[in-house]
Amino acid sequence: MTIAKADFIEGIAKGMSVLESFDTERQRLNATLAAERAGLTRAAARRHLLTLAHLGYLETDGSYFWMAPKVLRFSGSYLASSRLPRTLQPTLNRLAVQTGESFSVVVLDGEEVVIVARSGMSGAPSGVLAYGLHLGARLPAHATSTGRVLLAAMPSAELTRWLKGRTLHRLTQYTATQSKQLRQFIAQVRADDYCIASEEHEIGVQAVAVPLRNMRGQTVAALNVVLSGGMRDNAALQRDLLPVLFAAAREVRNLL
Repeated sequence: MTIAKADFIEGIAKGMSVLESFDTERQRLNATLAAERAGLTRAAARRHLLTLAHLGYLETDGSYFWMAPKVLRFSGSYLASSRLPRTLQPTLNRLAVQTGESFSVVVLDGEEVVIVARSGMSGAPSGVLAYGLHLGARLPAHATSTGRVLLAAMPSAELTRWLKGRTLHRLTQYTATQSKQLRQFIAQVRADDYCIASEEHEIGVQAVAVPLRNMRGQTVAALNVVLSGGMRDNAALQRDLLPVLFAAAREVRNLL
């Protein structure tokens, strides 16, 4: 969304950038680290950290800051009010029982994908999910099956803007880190209408994703299944899981 400059409150934007500096890689930040991550001066970052702590969104030991439970108000409100997670949860639960695997619904947010709904733990054959695949988890779009499905839904010009100047971080030895290579993968996803990603985000983990489209044909999210505890060849994934994912996508289309 674009707004007029007069309507833009810079203080809120800076405060949010400081709050967004906290992630799974950096759960605790001091003023210097927060300033580097948010692109602010140390003095400005410190004021924002102290304000957020005063408001109850951060906790501190006097030097370092970390997120407080109060930040969950935002995610809790989203999950309670958003139609997408509520609509798709029964389907995810049914798929998990049907296949014994773990399923998620994911949306794109900038350079990351966010898990907005997922099946229960009983779906995982080993009882353990791949690292970081909890509800609300944020994962790099370029290294995930869902990210590539959602990037494939972008018009070419929009994808070019998304890629411009972006660093594609290497997470494993299999991660695509070159824009040209990622473009080729995304072109294949467009042709296939699905994506299989093997060990690009985490060693030993595979995922298969398909787009979730509404009745107007717009991709609003991606549905994927995540497998760990033993690698499978692509032919087996296509045979055993793609029909399940495509059927579920068709089933929920009129609900989106």
